[in-house]
Amino acid sequence: MRNFCLYMYFSIMLLIFSFILTFASLYFLYVDYSLMLDWEFLSINSCSMVMTFFMDWMSLMFSGAVFFISSMVVFYSSSYMSSDVYSIRFLFLVMMFVLSMFLMIMSPNMISILIGWDGLGLVSYCLVIYFQNYKSYNAGMLTLLTNRLGDVAILISIAWLMNYGSWHFMYYFFLLEGWSVYLVFLIILAGFTKSAQIPFSSWLPAAMAAPTPVSALVHSSTLVTAGVYLLIRFSNLFLFFNCQLLVLISLMTMFMAGLGACFEFDLKKIIALSTLSQLGLMMSILFLGLPLFSFYHLLTHAFFKALLFLCAGLIIHCMSDSQDIRHMGGVINYLPLTCACFCISNFALCGVPFLSGFYSKDLIVEFYSFEGMNLLFYLIYFVSIGLTSCYSMRLVYYCLSNGVSYYVCQSYSEDLSMNISMYTLTFMAIISGSFLGWLIFPVPGVVFLSFFMKFMSLIFVLLGFWLGYEVSEFNLGVLPFSNLYYSTSFFFGSMWFMPSMSTYFLYPLVFFWFYVIYTSMSTYFLYPLGYKLSMYLVNSMDSGWGEKVISNYSLIFYSKFSQVGGFYQLNSFKLFLGTFFLTVIIFVI
Repeated sequence: MRNFCLYMYFSIMLLIFSFILTFASLYFLYVDYSLMLDWEFLSINSCSMVMTFFMDWMSLMFSGAVFFISSMVVFYSSSYMSSDVYSIRFLFLVMMFVLSMFLMIMSPNMISILIGWDGLGLVSYCLVIYFQNYKSYNAGMLTLLTNRLGDVAILISIAWLMNYGSWHFMYYFFLLEGWSVYLVFLIILAGFTKSAQIPFSSWLPAAMAAPTPVSALVHSSTLVTAGVYLLIRFSNLFLFFNCQLLVLISLMTMFMAGLGACFEFDLKKIIALSTLSQLGLMMSILFLGLPLFSFYHLLTHAFFKALLFLCAGLIIHCMSDSQDIRHMGGVINYLPLTCACFCISNFALCGVPFLSGFYSKDLIVEFYSFEGMNLLFYLIYFVSIGLTSCYSMRLVYYCLSNGVSYYVCQSYSEDLSMNISMYTLTFMAIISGSFLGWLIFPVPGVVFLSFFMKFMSLIFVLLGFWLGYEVSEFNLGVLPFSNLYYSTSFFFGSMWFMPSMSTYFLYPLVFFWFYVIYTSMSTYFLYPLGYKLSMYLVNSMDSGWGEKVISNYSLIFYSKFSQVGGFYQLNSFKLFLGTFFLTVIIFVI
């Protein structure tokens, strides 16, 4: 009971602060006002140390969204973590996480940004290893080491800014000289590591080892969005550079994550990959010179992604902590309200009209049509939108419909504190798109396109729904697509070998240098370590993808080629008639 009261106290405090910050952001937006506060907390002789806070409508609105989602997550956790022995420790870790994000949002100074940035990395490591097993330890180490690259980039940028005389980022909005390109590179590296863009994407699904309320907080408004927010703040620097390569990397991240989610069976990893896909969308439109659209989608995405994780957490809780979607099925008969919220958040993620995701995603895609980029980028945008609908439909098919699946130890029950959080976020997932669109953009944007281009996003959403159903459907004696073509689905679902590269190459090298330093080149310790390193290299390179792609390439190619030739020989009359009728139709048209 004491734990529940403490959770309630922090939840109410966060909710009050969120309302205060949101109303302050509306006032600042209305009067076009910004405020910078300097707090001198130490003065020794002529040396003064100052903490600076920068408040404008963007930082206040984002902080209000972070506090609002955090209050719902803390209230949800009062029931979700009630049986945990160390629930108080979990609560204080979450509060430290939220305060680190708040410090990072409000700071214009690179040093205070680094304090919040490092706080996010450290507390996220503590939360990922919360359940204390080998899988959690490995995931936490991968998360920590990958994020340290971004921390090092921030540190080098702090040293680099000493050339200019100030660590405040707003002084360099229109800085254009030879050395500014290094500052831009360091900031982009920091943002890419924190927001898990290619080639740093492998830590994001691994961080799903944390408890589900933490995942809802991390993937909606805190850890992974910190990189996007940092780049939005520095977006004026990108106007002087050609960012087409960065747009391509963001689009590849978006496409890779959507493709991987279509072949994944872990419920939380599917939602994590969907977050990665949306981060790629935000980054791509940011590098195209539209940071306000990226911030708009960042806010709308935060509400329905937090809702999606909370609904998934309740489903996992009722399935005796099983996260495999093949174990689920028929949940809608036992958890109807939770499944309704789950479907609303999925539809908002896909961009179904008049939900929050539709307003931001459709606006981004329509304005992208005027950018004049090449056809490849345009196709990747729309195919990625279709893949979002595909894995969302697959998720609904496996989890909610199709009767009771293989798992029989279900214990279905809906809790009031969990449901209140989900209903509140459902309300925000429905109205936040139009509400924020009215507030952020002073004049409604009217985009004139042809009929086909105007409905292109809706067409791909519907095609994605159809494809997701066709790929996932299985009947008695008929396997789904992912089992019939296992090698293809394994390649597409493995995030293009990034997890293997990150784990097989990162850990042995780290431990190698650890032993080199602390054992003074002792042969006794280095022999088994070198053996393990060579074993990892052989398994991943020689016997792994190298064997598939290089050694067996000719065998696979000629085998498939002979199968196609045999098909044409056995069906020559059908093919002849088909081509004849097709030719006649073309000539008639």
